[in-house]
Amino acid sequence: MTDRPPLTYFPAPRRTLFCSQCGSPIHRRVPEGDNRERDVCDHCGAIHYQNPRMVVGTVPVWEDRILLCRRAIEPRYNTWTLPAGFMELGESTAQGAARETLEESGARIELGQLFTIIDVPQIDQVHIFYLAQSLGPELDPGPESLEARYYDEAEIPWDDLSFRTVSTTLKQYLEDRRRGHLGCHHYTLDWHR
Repeated sequence: MTDRPPLTYFPAPRRTLFCSQCGSPIHRRVPEGDNRERDVCDHCGAIHYQNPRMVVGTVPVWEDRILLCRRAIEPRYNTWTLPAGFMELGESTAQGAARETLEESGARIELGQLFTIIDVPQIDQVHIFYLAQSLGPELDPGPESLEARYYDEAEIPWDDLSFRTVSTTLKQYLEDRRRGHLGCHHYTLDWHR
C-alpha cells in the first residue's frame, strides 16, 4: 500500500472545445484587431483569452528559521515547499499569499514586502513570493500539507524541495539576509537548465 493520496486532480487543460457562453464549437484563429491566435466562438463572438496562472506565497520566518511545508498533494507529493498556491479570483496577490500560508501551514503571519517574481512561461505561470514574519511558532497544517516546520539554514532539505521557484527564492533570501538587505527580485526560469 502506498502513502500517496488517491486520485488527484490538476488544473484543466487550457484548450477548450466549446464556448462557455453559448456551447457552440470554438475555433482557433486570430480575431480581427488582434495579433495572436485565440479561442473564438463564431456563433456568439466570445473570445476566450488565456492568461498566465498566478501562484502566490510567502517566505515566513520565526526567529531566523524559515517555514516549509511538506506537500500532501501532487505534483511533487512528499517534497518540501514554501507555503504557496494558486491565486483566487477576487483577491490581491498579497491576500492570496497570506491565505495560502494560513491554509497550508496554519501559521499566523504579518505580511512583508514583495520579494520574488518568477516567470515560468513554459507552464504559463508566474510565481510571486512575499516576505512574512510569523507571529508565533504555532503551526496547524491543512489538508494540502503532510507537515509544516521551521528550518534553520543548515537544515533546509535542498535535495527534497518541490520546485525551482522555491529553491530560487530560498537561495535569494539567504543571500540577501547575509548581506543585510532584503530586496525585490525578478527571474525568468529557463526550462532547459
